[in-house]
Amino acid sequence: MSVWKWADWIGAPESSFQCTLGEAETPLILSRRIGPQAGLDRLYFKLETTNPTGSFKDRFAASAIAHMRAAGQTRCIATSSGNTGSSLAAYCAVAGISCEIVIVEPAPVGKLKQMLAYGARLHRVRGFGLDSAITRSTFECLEEISDRPDAAMQVSSFLWSAPGMHGVQSISLELHQQLPDGIDYVFCQAGGGGLTRAVALGFQQLVERGMLDRSPRVDCVQPEGNNTMAGPLRDGAARGQEVESTTCISGLQVATVNDGHDVIAVCRSCGGSGHLVSDDQVWDVQRRLAREEGLFAEPAGATGLAGVLQAAALGRLQRDDTVVCLITGSAFKDPVSLNDVLAPQDCPLMELQDLEPRLVAAD
Repeated sequence: MSVWKWADWIGAPESSFQCTLGEAETPLILSRRIGPQAGLDRLYFKLETTNPTGSFKDRFAASAIAHMRAAGQTRCIATSSGNTGSSLAAYCAVAGISCEIVIVEPAPVGKLKQMLAYGARLHRVRGFGLDSAITRSTFECLEEISDRPDAAMQVSSFLWSAPGMHGVQSISLELHQQLPDGIDYVFCQAGGGGLTRAVALGFQQLVERGMLDRSPRVDCVQPEGNNTMAGPLRDGAARGQEVESTTCISGLQVATVNDGHDVIAVCRSCGGSGHLVSDDQVWDVQRRLAREEGLFAEPAGATGLAGVLQAAALGRLQRDDTVVCLITGSAFKDPVSLNDVLAPQDCPLMELQDLEPRLVAAD
């Protein structure tokens, strides 16, 4: 099990430079409750939470670090809101490459600890990821620092790290194998847009090589408080827009456009659209995934499904459409987000004599 199964598709360096932790080939499961309740009999979840560090970013990191090894680069300079940093830190540890990560201000502490556990050095910048001017200036600083022969800047965006993002295109190649009879829609959540663009490009590859007659519609879902591309895509605009990010959905707080212009173009070319959802909708879906499907997703990982349910409620999806929703990250990576999901529940300590009355009362 490895992203390198698709080496001929993703521009892989020679095998001696490839490294893996067993990423990719993730499960695809049919929704048991949420889909049928929404009038969707063929809603599937692609479980990227089963990747080694708990998110789809392992596909990116495996490819990015392999290309660094091939170039003889030994210093990874990265930016992250959490999942990218965790993945890069893990694969840098495998490859013996030093890893320094500049962190967005609201990054969850669980993800910071995961990066530190792999040996990364972290630098958290106030306003980064929230304020578009500070975000742009941070990237300019990192570009200058990483412009050295031994270093490479790694950001999970085609704008900055196309070789790594080609690894993410493997999601589409797997989906084609898992649902060979065809897919109507794939819903992808977006912060900077790299995932959405990669999925659309992966299906485009399949069409170009004659393995698909047409691409599924790839739809882009964003929180209302980070509307850099989903709204413009939905409304017919040609380009994305910078915003002041106000969403609380960690991982989707990207104030700059990044891959947004290209997301709009590639999604529109396959008939896809954009969807904006509230933070409350995302948290509700995160709760429902756990309680109705047994899937433990972080809020960002549940955002695509919030878009699916909104589109279904508006009558934009048909009962027999084959719809795939990407569950991109595990809730273990963002334990603080569970406070909203679990409140007001708790696990009180009690005396043994109190146990039986409580169990009887719950019967």
